[in-house]
Amino acid sequence: MPVSSIAVVGAGIIGTTIAYALQRRGFSVTLVDRNAPGTGASYGNMASIAVTEFMPASRPGVWAQMPKWLLDPEGPVRIRPAYMPKLVPWFLRFLSASRPSRLRELEAAGAALCGRVHEDLDALLKETGLTGMLSAEGCLSLYADEAEFHADREHIEILERFGFRHDVLGGNAIRDLEPALTTKIAKAVRFPDNRSIADPYKLVMALAAQFQALGGVIQTGDVAGFEEYDGSVSALRLADGRRLAADRVVLTAGAFTGRLSKLLGEPIPLETERGYHTQIMAPGISMRHSIIWPARAFMVTPTAGGIRVGGTVEMAGLDAPPDYRRAKVLVKRAIEALPDLKPEQTSEWMGHRPALPDTVPVIGPSAKRRNVLYATGHGHLGLTYAATTGRLIADLVTGAAPPIDLKPYRVDRF
Repeated sequence: MPVSSIAVVGAGIIGTTIAYALQRRGFSVTLVDRNAPGTGASYGNMASIAVTEFMPASRPGVWAQMPKWLLDPEGPVRIRPAYMPKLVPWFLRFLSASRPSRLRELEAAGAALCGRVHEDLDALLKETGLTGMLSAEGCLSLYADEAEFHADREHIEILERFGFRHDVLGGNAIRDLEPALTTKIAKAVRFPDNRSIADPYKLVMALAAQFQALGGVIQTGDVAGFEEYDGSVSALRLADGRRLAADRVVLTAGAFTGRLSKLLGEPIPLETERGYHTQIMAPGISMRHSIIWPARAFMVTPTAGGIRVGGTVEMAGLDAPPDYRRAKVLVKRAIEALPDLKPEQTSEWMGHRPALPDTVPVIGPSAKRRNVLYATGHGHLGLTYAATTGRLIADLVTGAAPPIDLKPYRVDRF
């Protein structure tokens, strides 16, 4: 039966982009979320198009530092003790993803997506009139000394293998680019293609408006179940009793997708890496580039009318309350890099990144239901991968040949 109506579940940057791409190709699309578009993880991400950050988290350089991080109460990774037993199956898969042969496969899968990012993003921004949302500047990765630079060498070597652009800068050249940086930074790597978005929430809102202008429908509702017939989903059941019929369903609810996939008998090992940010609207400095300091595990981006400080990973599930001490630690570290930064007129935020143990997203058809597709598990790269994911899902629905092999992103790989 030809596909005419499509329900896209999840109105973050991934879901909204998919809904727009499908509506533009002539389908009747309904975008469903329990909240307004762009108010989840897409609201508070670090606004980075981070094409150089596709490396698996399970690589040896990360494993080597994990014990130190976990023992440090202000470290970049924190696991709440009460949640640790629930993480055991996920961590076993994380360990499996650290095998050298598997790491090479995962690196290639991430690089294949990142290699398409700017082609797909540029096309999306051009056709929607949103090219002004993308900055002209890149990102600087900071190192206080040679030891810090050497510790990050594994990252650089992977980029060199896949041909991603970067150049190494010394102290004076760094501060020529960003005068607000401390003189304690001895070396930096500039990633010219890691550009940033002027306001990621406003980007989602603009895409949602374009989607509606094409005839797309946005419904607010919590998907509580599915109606099925002959191996397919025939309708969504919402918590308030409403029913939404659809010929095709795309599940792209970020960290919450796992709860939906379980209802279909298709569990996905999806966890949430809870991320924090502080938005500073009166920072007292100006910045052109975003910055990352790998040894201090934070990022600073000029976005949303101010400067955003974020980073860190907290594993505590979807329901635990935020611990905003994590955000305060990040600001303290940002001031080490930007000594004149003034944390004034601030707001703090916590959101749920959808994390798979092998770092590679799920993009493609369900293995259990003929008319269901997934787009989830994008981790720290939801904004980065959004335009490409929208293109790939639209290709699958229309029967067009995707520009890359989608086998590495299949849902039944675990």
